[in-house]
Amino acid sequence: MAPVTTKTAINVPLLDLKAQYADLRTEIDGAVRRVMESTRFIGGPEVTGLEEEVARYSQTPHAVACASGTDALLVSLWALGVGPGDEVITSAYSFFASAGTISNNGATPVFVDIDPRTYNIDPVLLEAAITPRTRAVLPVHQMGLPCDLPAVLAVARRHGLPVVEDAACAVGSELLTDGRWQRVGRPHGDVACFSFHPRKLLTTGDGGMLTTNDAALDRQFRLLRQHGMSVPDTVRHGSPQVVFEDYLAVGYNYRMTDIQAAIGRKQLERLPQLVSRRRVLAARYEELLGNIEGLLLSLEPEWARSNWQSYCVRLPDRVGQKAVMQELLDQGIATRRGIMCSHREPCYAEERPRHDLRQSELAQDHAILLPLYAQMTEEDQVTVANALRSALHG
Repeated sequence: MAPVTTKTAINVPLLDLKAQYADLRTEIDGAVRRVMESTRFIGGPEVTGLEEEVARYSQTPHAVACASGTDALLVSLWALGVGPGDEVITSAYSFFASAGTISNNGATPVFVDIDPRTYNIDPVLLEAAITPRTRAVLPVHQMGLPCDLPAVLAVARRHGLPVVEDAACAVGSELLTDGRWQRVGRPHGDVACFSFHPRKLLTTGDGGMLTTNDAALDRQFRLLRQHGMSVPDTVRHGSPQVVFEDYLAVGYNYRMTDIQAAIGRKQLERLPQLVSRRRVLAARYEELLGNIEGLLLSLEPEWARSNWQSYCVRLPDRVGQKAVMQELLDQGIATRRGIMCSHREPCYAEERPRHDLRQSELAQDHAILLPLYAQMTEEDQVTVANALRSALHG
């Protein structure tokens, strides 16, 4: 099959991204300088501002900043009472934090297989995984693509189980719910947990956010992220009266700094444009790669709008994942293997999976993530498409 040229790609004008990113850098530098001059480094106005702005963006009443996406998952499970002897159902195909936070709360992760086209948890398999020990369900919006949350919720609600959305990758993604497009982060379950790691569309260097509709959970999150302290130190230090704090729970330090929050606030202003740009790039990839025999592209259901944090393709079974990745790397194109399966990691080696996880394992072994970043040009994508075609048919 002949290589494609730029003329076959979708004709969308390339944004002046270089100028936009120069402006963003200037704005971030100013925001960080503002924090340094204020000497309010933890729990100050920047953290409060980011929480309020994420809540508005997600159309949820409560947003709580923390130190990482992993911390967000830990705190949410902790606040819901998950502990030793409990089980939490989650996707087998996800970064280790999804399962690791369950284990760190003393509970057992119960892995369920994925839909091979969306790489998200298959809700049809969910009910069979529920036992009397099941305490919660933790679905993942993998690589930014929303999972079939209404189907997951239907099963969870029948059994009275809380749902924690692992939305680490999904800031800016949307779900069509009740006839309206709603952003991930407006929890349809009990909590949604975001990551602001450097690989995410919105990054604070590292950091995370919990969103919820439940005021009681919001109070518990704020308590647990700061050592269980009844009155935050920022309130005590600013009070004209002497205030003594109590420690109402054994919490921990999961706080975000104001420098991190200031960086995040400036990026949140640009998030709609960044998501739009990545959706253009994903559509272009679909055009360029759609006619490669045996290559399976990610499916975006009609009820989902992904932020396309990652663009995943499933290679034909006849080719080796590592060999294809190496051939692309030899041409200067960096890729990543399919998302990990936590149940295959050494720390879970002695715990035999209860359910068939074949699709998750095939995805790890045969899928790769192609380069996708906002500054990518049409020519860059053509280069990737031609190199992948060559590697598959060479």
